[in-house]
Amino acid sequence: MIPNTNYSNLKDSYLFYNIAQKTKSYLAEHPDKHLYRMGIGDVSLPLCDAVIKALHGAVDDQAVKNTFHGYMPECGAPELREAIAEYYGRRGVELSSEEVFVSSGASDELGDILDLFGKDKTVLIMEPAYPAYVDANTIAGNKIIHVPAGKENSFLPMPDASVVADVIYICSPNNPTGAVFDYKKLQAWVDYANGIDAIILFDAAYEAFIEEDDIPHSIYEVNGAGKCAIEICSLSKTAGFTGTRCGYTVIPKELNRGGMNLNQMWVRNRTTKTNGVSYIIQKGAAAVFTEEGQEQIHNNINIYKQNAACLMEALDKLGIWYCGGKNAPYIWMKCPNGMGSWEFFDFLLKEIQVVGTPGEGFGACGEGYFRFSTFGSPEDTKEAARRLVELLSK
Repeated sequence: MIPNTNYSNLKDSYLFYNIAQKTKSYLAEHPDKHLYRMGIGDVSLPLCDAVIKALHGAVDDQAVKNTFHGYMPECGAPELREAIAEYYGRRGVELSSEEVFVSSGASDELGDILDLFGKDKTVLIMEPAYPAYVDANTIAGNKIIHVPAGKENSFLPMPDASVVADVIYICSPNNPTGAVFDYKKLQAWVDYANGIDAIILFDAAYEAFIEEDDIPHSIYEVNGAGKCAIEICSLSKTAGFTGTRCGYTVIPKELNRGGMNLNQMWVRNRTTKTNGVSYIIQKGAAAVFTEEGQEQIHNNINIYKQNAACLMEALDKLGIWYCGGKNAPYIWMKCPNGMGSWEFFDFLLKEIQVVGTPGEGFGACGEGYFRFSTFGSPEDTKEAARRLVELLSK
């Protein structure tokens, strides 16, 4: 057997394991305490009624011979692909349904999509970064260029003309920082990618949280993006599909490299490597894009945004620097009094039983920062914010 030796180059990820161990140990010593968990990026609200009704209807379909569905089209059910294309159309982005590919979620797709680029590529990743970007490319054997971001550029780094890469990762709104690229800054990245013949992998998992008009929801709202960008989206945070698993990827038909068409390549990849997302899940996903579904999921998103407003108000009172929150479900704060990110984690856990995520877990540029997720319950979020103000005001 010849193993993929790139696995030996992976750094052990202690982030969420350490968080779990620390919280477990604390609760063992303090069984009477309640933890206010704002670390993990999982949702707390259930699927909306429109989705639940569609899922139940799809299950019933599978019990009747005339409506039973076996294998689904590998690239997605035509009606769901069309619904997603129409969703883009309402924002002024013209797509054909054949440019939309239904997936089992953004996390899966972000790794699988590397099949399009072959081996030994140079990949540009902005740091702090979602750890899967780095790990997937390490496994693939690609060279990674880390682009540092910090408070000085509001965690929105701009392209360096002296750096050349094959693939560029952009996540906006960003996980973990909550920072978002406006039209002008995103246009600079698109122009840069087209100038060096690179492909942008645009992670738009949190686009539904954008509320400001000068922030693009899709990279295809920027001129020239159809010639250089692949957009990967998720229903996990948009519609609570973290446990249901469905997303979609957009690959324009005009996207070509080396005499090959990436849309056609991905059709070939999906028809080779997958049997499609299940009928039941795709029916539930289609309900997200109905008028009823959109209203209901945005009602849930507004609850998470109220959580964000509560935390931002607390940090404003304390005079602590942060970004995110307004257009994203994450708040990225500077640790107070020069604390390290794990030091601050231990401090909050011990003193006020609040759990967040140490920034160091997202790369070296995250040291000294801390991430709060706004996906918890409103009651816990309000109490956590109150405790945070009380503790740090001392």
